Amino acid sequence: MRNKRRFWLIYFFMIIGLLYIGVLQVKISQYSDLKAPRKADYLIVLGARVKGEIPSSVLASRIKTAARYLTENKDTIVIASGGQGPGEAISEAEAIRRELIKQGINESRILLENRSTNTYENIKFSNRLIPPKAKLGIVVTNTFHLYRALSIADYQGLSVKGLPAVTPWSAVLKSYSREYLAITKFYLERYMFGF
Repeated sequence: MRNKRRFWLIYFFMIIGLLYIGVLQVKISQYSDLKAPRKADYLIVLGARVKGEIPSSVLASRIKTAARYLTENKDTIVIASGGQGPGEAISEAEAIRRELIKQGINESRILLENRSTNTYENIKFSNRLIPPKAKLGIVVTNTFHLYRALSIADYQGLSVKGLPAVTPWSAVLKSYSREYLAITKFYLERYMFGF
């Protein structure tokens, strides 16, 4: 009898867990096809892992997406955001800067935010670099990350649009699994602990 009760309890929590993940996936998916407006005043490119001095495939996708937008919108500046973590020879911001220059973006258009260690700090510290007269801003990150990034920006009072970068297939399983946990942490901090 006790084993049967334990089985149903485990089954119940598994169903609740799957439903919760399903809700999160719907929210993530709603942000993965956003169309960014043209002629933004600024972009914020959120950092991701750098292997030595080489951007990971996730970060490379963000940089490529940002470079394409910046090429088409010549007056838009870009804030490269991300500090230097373990195993990184340079900051994520510096890796973004170098790759944008390689892709034809003039260095004078690039501002560096190289202190942040997470998405909350990416937004917070980048916000301080936004030119006073700038109005329209866009956050560039991968499809799996955009919902949380824009939620954090909104929570901090920063009104920005989103520009989704493709999530490389090699990173899908790991990235989405970690993102479900990161969103849950954000919910807990925001709604239960007041952030």
